[in-house]
Amino acid sequence: MIAQNLRHLLSKLPPDVQLVAVSKFHPVPALMEAYDAGQRVFAESRPQELAAKVTQMPPDVQWHFIGHLQTNKLKLVLPYVSLVQSVDSLHLLEAISAWAVANGRVIDVLLELHLGAEETKQGFTEEEILAILPPEGVRIRGLMGMATNTDDMAVVEKDFERIEALYNSIKALGREGFDTLSIGMSGDWPVAVRHGATMVRIGTDIFGPREY
Repeated sequence: MIAQNLRHLLSKLPPDVQLVAVSKFHPVPALMEAYDAGQRVFAESRPQELAAKVTQMPPDVQWHFIGHLQTNKLKLVLPYVSLVQSVDSLHLLEAISAWAVANGRVIDVLLELHLGAEETKQGFTEEEILAILPPEGVRIRGLMGMATNTDDMAVVEKDFERIEALYNSIKALGREGFDTLSIGMSGDWPVAVRHGATMVRIGTDIFGPREY
C-alpha cells in the first residue's frame, strides 16, 4: 500500500517539486517499504526518534528535521540531517551556527514563517525574516510554513499566498542558494503547488494514520 501511495502521489506532483516523506511516529519497516519503492528523503520531528532511525535505515537516506528543535538537542539532529526545515528563532539560528563552526560544517536551513491563526505556532514574521543575515556555518536555503489547520481552503490559500509573496521577494534580491519553498502537507499540497512550492511534506497520504 505504501508503494502504491507513493506512485499515486508522484504521478500527480510536478517533477520539479520534491516529495519529503514525513515518517515521524511510523516504524522503520514502514519507512523501508517507502525506501524500497524509491523514496530517499524522509522527515522527522523528534530528535531521539531521528537519531534512532538513522542507524536502522540505509546510508543514502536524506534526513530532514521538521519539528521544533531545542538547542540542547542539536547533537541528536545536526550530524545526520541534510536540511533543518524548522528554524523558528534567532536563538536557534545562532546555536546552529555555533555548532556548525565548532564541527567544521555548513548546515542548510529553512526559516519558518509564522502562518495561520494558531497562537501556538512557532516562527518569524515577514519583517524578521527580511532582516536576517546568514550567520557563519549556516546556509539559508528558503522558507517553510504550515497553513492554518482548517478545512476552509480559502483560508489555506491566503496563507500560502503570504509565504509565496515573501519567498518571491527574497528570491528577487538574488540571495545565493535561496531556492526552496517548503509548504503543503497531506491535506493541502495541491494548493501549495499552485503557490510555488518546491517541496511538500507528506505523511498520512503515504504511510496512513500514525501507529502511535
